[in-house]
Amino acid sequence: MLRPGKRRQLWFLRYRPGEPMRANRFGIPEPSRRQRRLALAWTLDLILVPLVGFDADCNRLGMGGGFYDRTLSFLRQRTRWHRPRLIGIAHECQRVERIQPQPWDIPLDAVATERRLYRRSSSIR
Repeated sequence: MLRPGKRRQLWFLRYRPGEPMRANRFGIPEPSRRQRRLALAWTLDLILVPLVGFDADCNRLGMGGGFYDRTLSFLRQRTRWHRPRLIGIAHECQRVERIQPQPWDIPLDAVATERRLYRRSSSIR
């Protein structure tokens, strides 16, 4: 869920199928925060990350808002503990030849498509 305010970060909530959703400010359905405990990103084991494009080295193009990169920026300082794992969900047609990552970009650990699983080749994370 989008974190309220101007920080442009995400909050994570438990969702169960059938629970009511509400549209956020971009019209994207998300669970209501009412009576739900927030989960901090660093407490999660896995995050399935949406994307617009990706390359074979698991660099990601998002929608340009920087929500995931800001939320997950703490991962740049980690050297031993690598949670949460980040897996992009994509179609093979979204793969591009090369994405030049910016210093603030957080790479994915893997990208799953209908054809294969791409794994990050470098051991930065």
